[in-house]
Amino acid sequence: MVNVAILGFGVVGSGVAEVLATNGSHIDKKVDDLIRLKYILDVRDFPDSPFADKVIHDFSIIENDPEVNIVVETIGGAKVALDFTRRALAAGKSVVTSNKELVAEHGCELLKLAQEKGVSYLFEASVGGGIPIIRPLNQCLAANEIEEICGILNGTTNYILTRMIRAGLSFEAALKEAQQNGYAEQDPTADIEGHDACRKICILSSLAFGRHVYPSQVPTEGITGVSLADVAYADACGKKIKLLGRAIHQDDGKVCAYVAPHLVDVEDPLAGVEDVFNAIAVKGNAIGDVMFYGRGAGKLPTASAVVADVIDAARHKDAKKRMFWSEGGDDVAVPPTALESAWYVRVEGKLEDVKAAFPDCALLPRAGAPENEFAFLTAPMTRSALEGKLAGLKACSLFRVLD
Repeated sequence: MVNVAILGFGVVGSGVAEVLATNGSHIDKKVDDLIRLKYILDVRDFPDSPFADKVIHDFSIIENDPEVNIVVETIGGAKVALDFTRRALAAGKSVVTSNKELVAEHGCELLKLAQEKGVSYLFEASVGGGIPIIRPLNQCLAANEIEEICGILNGTTNYILTRMIRAGLSFEAALKEAQQNGYAEQDPTADIEGHDACRKICILSSLAFGRHVYPSQVPTEGITGVSLADVAYADACGKKIKLLGRAIHQDDGKVCAYVAPHLVDVEDPLAGVEDVFNAIAVKGNAIGDVMFYGRGAGKLPTASAVVADVIDAARHKDAKKRMFWSEGGDDVAVPPTALESAWYVRVEGKLEDVKAAFPDCALLPRAGAPENEFAFLTAPMTRSALEGKLAGLKACSLFRVLD
């Protein structure tokens, strides 16, 4: 028998318990063993839950129980969760998590500890919710040199942008709607400022390129600066605005990683990803382009990915699951300073000044635009070159155009 303990009985933790109970007989056949939930750790009691008899409040009970094989960490954050994860791994228990912040900040250390103790540290649900991406990167695409990862990695921001594009809602109105529908937290900072997407592209970069990429190394811009004017101008040139996390493997071996809004051509598959859905495009030198698409969050989709890792850990309880990357450093990741791309530019100023700075630009139309507002696409150039040309003009929006 394989005994499981869940840390944190919130949305994801309760979903994991539900999936284990509902699909128990199916899961047992997958493992050829019995997987049973033994403990649920939380600071609260849940007297009305069907799992009330499994709730405990002292982690040391789990830590010191030799019958617990797998610990599922769904607490979140990188404080208590880090302490409990370290202790569980040190006690010889495999750990499965959906905690993107913990993996992005401490993944290298925790993978190393798991390797030393002969157990598994698995985190499929930390990126893309229910979308399989960690395992495909680690296994199915292992024969490839990964050249680039580019994706819509946050369902909340994608929902907000979709409502701005489809319904003409302002950013503020779309955010309020997302909160009312349960897609955005009351404090939406991690989503709308791009921090959540940043953590996810760090995890994908570390796994794909073999060295730890830290969130502090990844320049991050959210969607708070996107306006309905930008949405209209993007539509006028056959494009949509999407918040993308990108990681590009450079010729010198370094990783150019960043998060920012982009204009994406309507013919690009990423442009068709709407509402709370996520999509991750991966380019390998052998396979070419592949894309992973699905619900990036939610109770049961995320729990599905967590339980898949539980099954994987159970199958490998006598031979750990191999997943590893090396320590990071200042020589691993670089900002997109040297990355040339076409740009979408919206400025306020005089037409003659715009034409003097960008003589070949074609202005984009927008109904009701102020007389002193101009928007256009540039030729490929670096951001510093663009900003040099913009001297004397008031820049309202600067977004890369995805090539």
